[in-house]
Amino acid sequence: MMKHFFTFLLLLYVPLVVFSQETELVKPKKVLSTKSRGTLPALIRGPYLQVATTNSMVIRWRTDALSRSRVRYGATAENLNLTADDTKLKTEHIIKLTGLMPNTKYYYSIGSLQDTLQRGADNFFVTLPPAGEEGKYKIGIFGDCGQNSVLHRSVRDQFIKYLGNNTLTSWMLLGDNAYPDGEDAQYQTNFFNIHKDNLLKKYPLFPVPGNHDYHDIEFTNAVAQRTHEISYYSNFSMPTEGESGGVASNNQAYYSYDVGNIHFLALDSYGMEENKYRLSDTLGPQVQWIKKDLAANKNKGWVVAYWHHPPYTMGSHNSDTETELVKIRENFIQILERAGVDLIICGHSHNYERSRMMMGHYGMEPTFNAAKYNLSQSSGKYDGSNNSGPYLKDDKNDKGIVYVMTGSVASVGRMKPSFPHDAMPFANSTIGGSAILEVEGNRLDFKWICADGVIRDQFTMMKNVNKKTKIKAKRGEPLTMQASFPGKNYKWSAGTEKTRSIQIVPTAGTKTYTVTDEFNNLKDTFEVKAVR
Repeated sequence: MMKHFFTFLLLLYVPLVVFSQETELVKPKKVLSTKSRGTLPALIRGPYLQVATTNSMVIRWRTDALSRSRVRYGATAENLNLTADDTKLKTEHIIKLTGLMPNTKYYYSIGSLQDTLQRGADNFFVTLPPAGEEGKYKIGIFGDCGQNSVLHRSVRDQFIKYLGNNTLTSWMLLGDNAYPDGEDAQYQTNFFNIHKDNLLKKYPLFPVPGNHDYHDIEFTNAVAQRTHEISYYSNFSMPTEGESGGVASNNQAYYSYDVGNIHFLALDSYGMEENKYRLSDTLGPQVQWIKKDLAANKNKGWVVAYWHHPPYTMGSHNSDTETELVKIRENFIQILERAGVDLIICGHSHNYERSRMMMGHYGMEPTFNAAKYNLSQSSGKYDGSNNSGPYLKDDKNDKGIVYVMTGSVASVGRMKPSFPHDAMPFANSTIGGSAILEVEGNRLDFKWICADGVIRDQFTMMKNVNKKTKIKAKRGEPLTMQASFPGKNYKWSAGTEKTRSIQIVPTAGTKTYTVTDEFNNLKDTFEVKAVR
């Protein structure tokens, strides 16, 4: 009897032991944890600035272990008297600072509630200026920068050298931000590591995706285009609620924002919406939002749109044979033309191509006729060379767009036999570069800054210049006259001043004064009638 009892107990015990062993084998292990007391988590990405507005800024960074988040900030690097916290344990830290003043410089540090990961004189940002406010703004442009190449670093260094002690208001990415597959590790080595000590920590970034950002190595590109489950959307924050200006898109793939008197549209030319609509599908949600946004922002001084796939290129890609490029040209760009957009910037080809101010060409390259489609035959370089006056627009005639394709930050070459595209005569396929927009009031300058520091292309656009003004002024009282165009070395018919404005004292009768720019491309006329 006792023997049977022990046998019964043994039969009960063995399954329990086996179950316990199996449970131990599948017990999940912690992959990440806070480090031991007194040891800081390491900073492995950032900080970088996102979703800039006139009164807020998002600061992001990544650590190698879980920790809480704190940003200390203030008006000087020595007095970071304000804080913003997130008490949840995270490795991906996203802190939004609110209640800031417009167009104001703040210094900051990042870390946990008790420790600091990074702090210094180079940790600063400037909030965006109020929408519509004129000023002097600089916006950086990096196209197809997602390779860890010597060229990428040279382009970066020359851009920073050109910038000097000036502040960059913001900068943009034109897509293909991480080669070859847009994976998180590729973002780290090919983008974040390259810019972590300079542009990322100081200047807010507004990116768009390219086709390489939409790769999915486990499924297919087509799946990624529909699901948007790619590292790009995890790594960047976008102003989707209209907080940076424009109409809320409520979609990370596309959005708009204002930098003073410049309105930007950041668009997605490769992903799909509702599993079928792309940028070239004019009935899709993205294009319907674009129409609403443009209609609501007609009062802006400048309108700039940017995305990845160019409507015109014969560089490393062919806009006559690649379906999406053809459809964008045939179906989409005329919407922007009708709305008075001033500038379109794209990447994709690893070269540089740029048009004159043009309108109305939606066909293949052989059908382009410069006399028909160019609204100006000037180079637009505004440098004193032959036929180089600025491109001009005004309130009564706001038609015409300059198209730029700049995708050679990290790689260059491999152009098509007919390079450059007939519509894009200002071109280069031998050296890489980035670009910068410089806007002062009614003047917009674009410069292509190459890897050797040489500016190999540039153009200028102006609005509402060459004015004729009639003035009634009291005789004997000082009167100030100002040229309608920003510039230097002005030439006034009265006196030898070279400044933008001069002061005169009207005498009897009516007298005409003129002012021209240094290259005699622009001229304002003032008819001053002296009255008692």
